[in-house]
Amino acid sequence: MSSLQEASTIVLIGIGATAFMDAWLSFLKLMGVPTLNLAMVGRWVGHLGRGRVAHAAIGKSAPIPGELAWGWLTHYAVGVAFAGLLAKVQGAGWLQNPTVLPAVLVGMCTVVAPLFVMQPAMGAGFAASRTPTPLKNCFRSLANHTVFGLGLYLSAVAIEWAAQ
Repeated sequence: MSSLQEASTIVLIGIGATAFMDAWLSFLKLMGVPTLNLAMVGRWVGHLGRGRVAHAAIGKSAPIPGELAWGWLTHYAVGVAFAGLLAKVQGAGWLQNPTVLPAVLVGMCTVVAPLFVMQPAMGAGFAASRTPTPLKNCFRSLANHTVFGLGLYLSAVAIEWAAQ
């Protein structure tokens, strides 16, 4: 596999896994479970560009033009980056012969980003400690990122199947 093919495969896996997670989040939303508001992610990213990293409550910070679009773009870019992490950890051979356990484990490990970077920076505290139900929110994040990991595997399998 050439480096261009490898990079393209990683991008497709990241997009597929993120879309799989989004389908899961849409299902949860239909069931009445609160889910990620990507406009707030976009607002946070927009403020990063202005030099502000942390917020007491991101929802009360000034809106950013195009924040929903920025949120979606960031969400998918991070998904692609995490797919790249999986390929780096497992080696390029995993892209052609994907296995479920490494993908799910990497997906589970990606929960570090929301719990210890995004939530604190957006005002929810480390591991959602400033929310009314921190433990529930942590488990929900872990479940969502586990689904993302399953999406990494399923996307890689679909891409490998389509290539043959």
